[in-house]
Amino acid sequence: MKTLIRNGTVATASAVHRADVLVEEGVIAAVGLDLDAAGAEVVDAGGCYVMPGGIDVHTHLDNTSFGVTTADDFATGTIAAACGGTTAIVDFCQQGVGTSLKDSLAVWHGKAGGRSVIDYGFHIIINDPSDAVIEEIPELPGQGVTSVKLFMAYRGVPGMTQIDDLTMLRIMEKTRASGSVVMVHAENGDAADMLRDMCAARGDLSPKFHAVSRPPRTESEATARAIAHAELMGAPLYVVHLTCEDALDELIRGRRRGAPVFAETCTQYLYCTTDDLDRPDFEGAKYVFTPPVRSARDNEVLWNALSMGLLKAVSSDHSPWNFVGQKDLGRDDFRKIPNGAPGIEERMTMVWQGVNQGRFGIDRFVDIVSTNPARLFGLYPQKGTIAAGSDADIVIWDPEAEMVMTKPALHSAVDYTLFEGMPVKGLPRTVFLRGEMIVDGREYIGSAPGGRFLKRAAFDPGAV
Repeated sequence: MKTLIRNGTVATASAVHRADVLVEEGVIAAVGLDLDAAGAEVVDAGGCYVMPGGIDVHTHLDNTSFGVTTADDFATGTIAAACGGTTAIVDFCQQGVGTSLKDSLAVWHGKAGGRSVIDYGFHIIINDPSDAVIEEIPELPGQGVTSVKLFMAYRGVPGMTQIDDLTMLRIMEKTRASGSVVMVHAENGDAADMLRDMCAARGDLSPKFHAVSRPPRTESEATARAIAHAELMGAPLYVVHLTCEDALDELIRGRRRGAPVFAETCTQYLYCTTDDLDRPDFEGAKYVFTPPVRSARDNEVLWNALSMGLLKAVSSDHSPWNFVGQKDLGRDDFRKIPNGAPGIEERMTMVWQGVNQGRFGIDRFVDIVSTNPARLFGLYPQKGTIAAGSDADIVIWDPEAEMVMTKPALHSAVDYTLFEGMPVKGLPRTVFLRGEMIVDGREYIGSAPGGRFLKRAAFDPGAV
């Protein structure tokens, strides 16, 4: 297998320049001008950017929470990801209560193996932190898993168990010693639960009260507390789905003190606001995810933080519950609405609109949707760049292509998109996974599920 991608502009996190890309046997063999095309299939990328495939390090596929199972499994979810330009994901494996971490990972291997059309890795959510389970943590890197997730909210919710401070400290001690990282869902769960019950007692049960019950202060307090624990243990920390200025301020303070703390935001927090939760006809339920949407000012703060490098990545937090049959379980009570929203396909296109708006350059775009996730989560330089020796996970990106975001135009099995009706410019045209063209014209054309499990290297706080 030999392919020459010609006439494009190569875009990486460090440079944007005219060059051809030669692919042989699934690996990038050379990047340069006037490369020898003998024996190669030539793909014309004229007028387009040639960039590394996107890496989404926050997805929930074939996952059961809140008593329901996501609309997307690893087949439908990764086809949607590929059509959006993403060629690798790191999905969250849920530890089952009473189950070892090793056995829980085996369940997720069974879900993904032979079904994922793109490459994949796993984080693991620790739900049952017994002494025996905590002692397992040093064994995870040998299984290719170098990240564990802890919830600081959702007391008593199966599969999303709220962790106490002592347990977090003990787990951080283990991850530090084993080259892994703790990822936290940072909300003060006890405060959120009390505010939620106060809303219910007043009869305030429509979707907009989801945000009222989980204000920014619940997030910023938990973010500060998690950072303090990381500092005390000398352990790296990754804050998932940071949403607001208050929490960002805590991140900045921690970084100024030298804490090895990093954070992402998600696509929905760049666009959606509390006004969306108040949409008529229960449409606001589509925007119930946690932490909640915030203000338009917070949208701007997050865009700026991405441009300045304060936030290192944009993930999707793809947790797709259908509006009909799942979200509407909470039609009369926001507390019963499954938390989560789709976005695995929309992620790169919606972030690209920041390039169109002059918020950051193409190199920064590549950094936050591909390179930084690869560097932080032990996949670089195998993934996340266009360079000789790297996997030929390549997206040909057409900056002039236009569409209107609608559910029928997308590929997820879920029945809505958060961005319905939004016009966008700049789309993935062609996607290669390890040299094989799997998407052409935004349609999946792969012959068979070819995704491979990615055994990740140690978390590297100095990588970004």
